[in-house]
Amino acid sequence: MKAPVYNLKEGLKEEIELSSAVFGKELNNNLVYQVYKNLLSNQRQPLAFSKDRSEIKGGGRKPWVQKGTGRARHGSIRSPLWKGGGATFGPRTKEQNTKRKINKKVRQEAIRMVLSQKLKDGEVKIIEEIKLEKPQTNTLDKFFKSLFDKKEKLSSILLVINSKERNFSRSAKNLAYIKVINAENINLIDLLNNKYLLLSKSVLSTLENK
Repeated sequence: MKAPVYNLKEGLKEEIELSSAVFGKELNNNLVYQVYKNLLSNQRQPLAFSKDRSEIKGGGRKPWVQKGTGRARHGSIRSPLWKGGGATFGPRTKEQNTKRKINKKVRQEAIRMVLSQKLKDGEVKIIEEIKLEKPQTNTLDKFFKSLFDKKEKLSSILLVINSKERNFSRSAKNLAYIKVINAENINLIDLLNNKYLLLSKSVLSTLENK
């Protein structure tokens, strides 16, 4: 399985052979969906919290005597029946557990499937390692746009690079349509949330090892 490699100055430079273990998998929609759903659940941070009647201030004395008033009997103004009282079966973040266990091999397999499918759909571009003496956002903007058809709207591109490429990373982060991540931090959520994938040639070995 071959893929073209693009250079900042020369454009299309060469073709390289990609690992079939990473880019040669058949897509299993059910597996990818399960992993994606569990990852989103693990990222969730519940904020809603309601107090029950034991956590409401006041209500130490009985509102009125049990009998003789003609009104319904009540023991405390902290009751859920009263305005300002405790909530019944309200959201309790302390008691919620949104964490889901994901098998490591299954998570890695889902990433390989998405990488393979993106390559089949022509949404993966491999670029030669770019070394910049200083951040040059305008230069990279023109280069990235030249990689895709002018009719296509570059709304979401995931750029995967090595942590050593700092000036390159700084320049790319200034572009609104690009999200930059390190090869060690590649994940299924970013792959699915971005249509196109740009891979630095130096990260291919990192992906194979990971």
